[in-house]
Amino acid sequence: MAGRTLGFVGVGRMGGFMTQRLLAAGHSVVVTDPSAEAVAALVAEGATSAGSPAEVASLSDIVFASLPSPAVVETVALGAKGVADGGRAKIFVDLSTTGSRVAAKVAEGLTAKGVVAVDCPVSGGLAGAKNGTLAVMVSCPAETYADIEPILKIFGKLFYVGEKPGSAQTLKLVNNLLAACAMAISAEGMVMGMKAGLDPKVMIDVINVSSGRNSAIQDKFPRSVLPGTFDFGFMTGLSYKDVRLCLDEAEAMGIPMVVGSAVRQMLAMTNAVYGPDSDFTSMVRNVETWAGVEVRG
Repeated sequence: MAGRTLGFVGVGRMGGFMTQRLLAAGHSVVVTDPSAEAVAALVAEGATSAGSPAEVASLSDIVFASLPSPAVVETVALGAKGVADGGRAKIFVDLSTTGSRVAAKVAEGLTAKGVVAVDCPVSGGLAGAKNGTLAVMVSCPAETYADIEPILKIFGKLFYVGEKPGSAQTLKLVNNLLAACAMAISAEGMVMGMKAGLDPKVMIDVINVSSGRNSAIQDKFPRSVLPGTFDFGFMTGLSYKDVRLCLDEAEAMGIPMVVGSAVRQMLAMTNAVYGPDSDFTSMVRNVETWAGVEVRG
């Protein structure tokens, strides 16, 4: 890794923290983002700014990307002034959540330009990105994985899924669907208990040592729902996007997703009422409204 320059496209919330970790590890990093403020903050920490993904790819050997949607990933990788036009970078590591079909399309397009695409979605939220404790799912050629493994370890714990483009994306979508389902059903259960007069803190304590425990009850409710802050750090719009992607891919494979479809509808309503920039835990607010009770500690 010595002597190689890294690039990072998309240095907002998640990408900003991951770039900071690369800089702290001693790497030279070239960054670009629509937010001049986000870029300036990282330049102040030692990064170099660039005007486009193509410029990042012309100044670096490996380009990382953390982007909000499949369409943006495709444009950054293959569009005008995209990574494919850079000329120098030979590896593109996509840390976004795009779904397997876009990952395969990006891999095909970049391969034609002599660039290896690494499908590398992450899980663990802002805290994981900041602290280097993300779950990092990777699919790419084995030799490429061996090459970049030391850098990826800066972000967290690695899970090599295989060589097929999009495999890691499929795993990430399944994970995010399960997380959304846990949030939705936990919201209904907690509101039911509150309506019946139960203490929410007691409910949390009991469920967390019982068979109903899940990521929402263990983490999201104590951190963001019971205090009434609804600030878990993951936007409703992104969760809705991920669940839609997962169900679209499942339906394309002929797999019925009955429960997932109900959660997609619940996220759609939350998105409509509170907006895509609202916090993921705002799903609880919908159920509270229906039931006429607030889940607070």
